[in-house]
Amino acid sequence: MMGAWLSRLKAVMVKEFIQMRRDKVTFGMMVGIPLIQLILFGYAINMNPRHLPTAIVGDDHSTFTRRILTSMEQSTYFEFIAPSVSEAEAKKLFRQSKAHFIVNFPPGFSSDLARGLRPSVLLEVDATDPSATSRAVDVFNMLAHQVLNQDLDGPLEELKPTPPPYTPMVHLAYNPLAITAYNIVPGLLGVVLTMTLVIITALAITREHERGTMENLLATPLKPFEVMAGKLLPYIAMGYVQVLLILGMAKFLFGVPMQGSILLLLLFCLPFIAANLAVGLTFSTLATNQLQAVQGAMFFFLPSILLSGFMFPFRGMPEWAQLLGNVLPLTHFLVIVRGILLKGSSFFDLWREVIPILGFMVIMMGVAVTRYRQTLD
Repeated sequence: MMGAWLSRLKAVMVKEFIQMRRDKVTFGMMVGIPLIQLILFGYAINMNPRHLPTAIVGDDHSTFTRRILTSMEQSTYFEFIAPSVSEAEAKKLFRQSKAHFIVNFPPGFSSDLARGLRPSVLLEVDATDPSATSRAVDVFNMLAHQVLNQDLDGPLEELKPTPPPYTPMVHLAYNPLAITAYNIVPGLLGVVLTMTLVIITALAITREHERGTMENLLATPLKPFEVMAGKLLPYIAMGYVQVLLILGMAKFLFGVPMQGSILLLLLFCLPFIAANLAVGLTFSTLATNQLQAVQGAMFFFLPSILLSGFMFPFRGMPEWAQLLGNVLPLTHFLVIVRGILLKGSSFFDLWREVIPILGFMVIMMGVAVTRYRQTLD
């Protein structure tokens, strides 16, 4: 009895291994997803980002300001992206998400410090992502006690003891209470759209194949682009329904501030929605069944959520991971949605973020149309 039972069990196991070998997509997912997760979490994810872009306002190029700025840069948490700029230019860099910090020296800083007046140095922080900037803020406060010790000698030696020779001040812009929901909830708008739209549209063509209705579509005089457009437009409408639903919940359940134009956000949602639908259609033309289509969609969703800056600070990733992340539409859409809702950014602050999304959409749509033509042949 035991031998017969083991023989039957062995037969079933052999059959499953053969089936697994034939289903190369599923087998690739079983091996590929753990490897991707291991590489991304092991090499790309860093919760302590460094070299954060920083603008300078009011630098008088004295020994004291040079020493302060050099020490900040040597801490590796700050990277100055330009020489001293005006207050208006610095604010523009903030709205465009090109700077995480602004170091602001008041007029007469060096002379006031030499006279022992302990002037303040203001660090303005883009606090839309508190986890990305918190450690750098701690370093800025700590440097005030150490950075000028070498320069405070002779008549200035009395300035060495605490309190420090200048007063570090920190202003958290856009999210002064460092509320995590203000960063996460707007980001969820992009994540939910990516997950749902890619998966739903990935099933569009494969469903036609499995139900046997694809032949009817192939027999019609419809051109490939017309079929694709006809499948995309209803899902674009559903995408906007999701956008409005999430925005309403963000406002009334989580109290997320909405500083900018909602109409502008809805306009920028269109290329992002279309890009995700194009990805879904591409997977649907590559897959032979609905299971493979969903697996392909998840294969795209995983790096999108990990490399876009939604879960982990984008600036904390190595350069190769940032290059990959910049290819993904979600990375640029997060800048758009957080910029409009939290910073009140305008069209001219954010229009450059739309260009990579449009480029990605065009490439994916080209692949989808090409694959659809091959099914015609």
